[in-house]
Amino acid sequence: MLSTTVTDTGQITIPEEIRQHLKLTSGSRVEFVIDEDGEVKIFPLNVAVETLSGILHRPGTQPATLEDMDAAISQGANDWA
Repeated sequence: MLSTTVTDTGQITIPEEIRQHLKLTSGSRVEFVIDEDGEVKIFPLNVAVETLSGILHRPGTQPATLEDMDAAISQGANDWA
């Protein structure tokens, strides 16, 4: 397991092995997500959206159909009125 130290200003140095794995270079942006189990995950923002497909999947949930999405949008729009 790799570790690092947090500075007084809240900064960390990401270990080289992790930077290489995430294909991070100087100036790369990352996003931190706290999942439903309270685990913190880091995602590089320099990747194609397609590669992120399914990362937030929750077991037992079903994908929404286009009809489900249209109904939700319609309901949300009606809530504004």
